[in-house]
Order: sequence, then C-alpha cells, then structure tokens
Amino acid sequence: MKRWIRELNYYASALRDLVFPRRCIVCGTLLSGCEHDLCLKCYSDIPLTYFWKWYDNPAEVRMSQRCGIQRAASLFFYRNTGGYSHIVHKIKYDGRLGLGRRMGSLLGTYLREGAGFEHIDAIVPVPIHRLRRWKRGYNQAETICFGLSDSLSLTKHIPVVSDLVSRVKRTKTQTRLSGDAKRENVKNAFRMNPDVASRLNSKGILHLLIVDDVLTSGSTLEAIITILLQHFEVSVATLGFVE
Repeated sequence: MKRWIRELNYYASALRDLVFPRRCIVCGTLLSGCEHDLCLKCYSDIPLTYFWKWYDNPAEVRMSQRCGIQRAASLFFYRNTGGYSHIVHKIKYDGRLGLGRRMGSLLGTYLREGAGFEHIDAIVPVPIHRLRRWKRGYNQAETICFGLSDSLSLTKHIPVVSDLVSRVKRTKTQTRLSGDAKRENVKNAFRMNPDVASRLNSKGILHLLIVDDVLTSGSTLEAIITILLQHFEVSVATLGFVE
C-alpha cells in the first residue's frame, strides 16, 4: 500500500509540474521532481557565511557592539544581486512558508556544528505588529523558527516561544533609515511578557535564540535583546547577513 501511495504522489507531482511548472527562485530554471525552491546547482552555491564556525565573526561583532549576546550567526550573505535575496523575499512577501521552514532547518543543521549553540533552550522569533500579521497572515521569522526547532531538537526538544515578546508599536520599515533613525524607530517598540518569562525560567529555560530573517544594522534585535537580558542569556540567528 505504501508503495502505491508513493507512486501516486510521484505521478501527481509530475502532473502538477507539467501544468504549473516550478522554477528555481534564484536562477529561474525549471525544477525537477526532487528539487524544492532552488535547483541543485543554486542550492550548492548558496553564499554561506560559515559564521557558526568561529567566535567574533562579523555578526557577533556587530551585535556585541550593541548589547550583550552569547553567540550570533547568519546562514548566507544577503546581497541584492545574484538572486539569493529572493529567498527572503519569497518567505516574507509571497507566503512561501515551506521555503522558510526548509531554510530554518538548514540553518539549524549548520548551527549544530558551532560551539555555544548547543546550549540553546528555546527559540524566539522577532515579532511583527498584530496589524501586519493580520494583513500578511503569518510571521516569517516564526516560520524560520519552526525549521530551526526541527533541526536543533535532536537530543532535547527546543520549543518555539512566540508569546514572550510582542511588538506594541507599529514602526516604519527599517530599509531606508539611517543607523540612528533605525534605533529611534524601534525604541520602545517591544514588550516582554513577565509571566511568560517567569514560566520559562521555572522550567530551566535560560538561553534563548532570537531569530530574524536578515541582520542589517542590528537595531531591531538590540531593542528586543535589551529587554530580555535581565532574565535570559541570548544568542542570535538569521538567514541573511548584510555586509
């Protein structure tokens, strides 16, 4: 029976690709049945940062200059050329939740190679404002977190905690703001739920991994981490890193 189900799924997938051909989000070539989102060539050519392999990497230096963190790493270098920025865009704006989960899982696989990340107790997504979530229907950072949890939860379950931090101020997009303007834009934008913090601490959850899609200036992450440091140790992980 299982063999018949597998064959049925295979032919259904082949028929779907014939009617609605899938293309690589990086280079645009047609995908084969075994490929998801990226063709094998583009997947193997992802511009990985390898930040998880060493301390004081550029992500850690950037965040350490802003607030006290334990570790920081990003999966790939985020550039507007080359097509890999489409990964974040598709997750954030096109509802490609499966892509977000798969990229989160890939990031988790690499984080397991890095010292310090093995002590993570819980994963916290950078929250979006409730009106933006209502309009978009999801939080892209949360989707990445689910993939990370899948990948990191090998020896112990590492939960995704989405109710610890909320975004109480609807801020402007950070894209076109200067460094000081970015920091001012997210000032007092986030609030920690003390009841959730106490509950987590009582369960021995002391080291959090804060997750976002891209690390640029670090202003948003700083605003969140600052309100958490009295209760937790904090590390950071993102998909993209802007040099």
